[in-house]
Amino acid sequence: MKTKFMKMLESLGITITEKKYNKFIKYYDLLLEWNSKINLTSIIEFEDVFIKHFYDSLCLVKAIDLDKQRLLDVGSGAGFPSIPLKIVYDDLDITIIDSLKKRINFLEILTNELNLKVRLIHGRIEDHKFRNHYDIVTARAVSNLRVLSELCIPFVKVNGVFIALKGPKYIDEYHKSKNAIKILGGILSKNIEYTIENQQRALIVIDKVIKTNEKFPRVYGKIKSKPL
Repeated sequence: MKTKFMKMLESLGITITEKKYNKFIKYYDLLLEWNSKINLTSIIEFEDVFIKHFYDSLCLVKAIDLDKQRLLDVGSGAGFPSIPLKIVYDDLDITIIDSLKKRINFLEILTNELNLKVRLIHGRIEDHKFRNHYDIVTARAVSNLRVLSELCIPFVKVNGVFIALKGPKYIDEYHKSKNAIKILGGILSKNIEYTIENQQRALIVIDKVIKTNEKFPRVYGKIKSKPL
């Protein structure tokens, strides 16, 4: 019997096996268990997590072909969007970076339990060495796009993409970020709008067209106080 989650995935062109569906159930169980120890999510009901976190993460396929890509997920938190993507797309090469060690500890246990090979880094993205390197860089619910652009675009290789998963106020954020995106070597490719449970969502897709100057990203304090 197909669940609502499975049917919604089929609308994205994704069909998952029972084994993969069971991984999502295990993911949910571990998320709930760890959420009582550290604040990972305010969304805890079974169907809400599957739709508002797991399905939303997989909506990335609306923007890009995920076959054999090298992806960096910045500030992944509880693993969104990268872990749902890895469950479905085995050949995705995923690196996750997060500044909070407790979240990395959760992700270590989660990926071990789900038998997923994912690179986990505890640290700040500004200190990450692999600039101009990744096919895809993602960020979901991390910061406003103007700040986020400087934190993420420098790590995208030329001809790669930065994809920000955003809510309904994304248009205003984008307009305030135009200068930063240009300085960092990006151009807006497309905005993809969709709704989940009557809530507006958007994928802001930035193409990397020019190599970013090595001085970016600056230290976070400067990005925050003097955004591009």
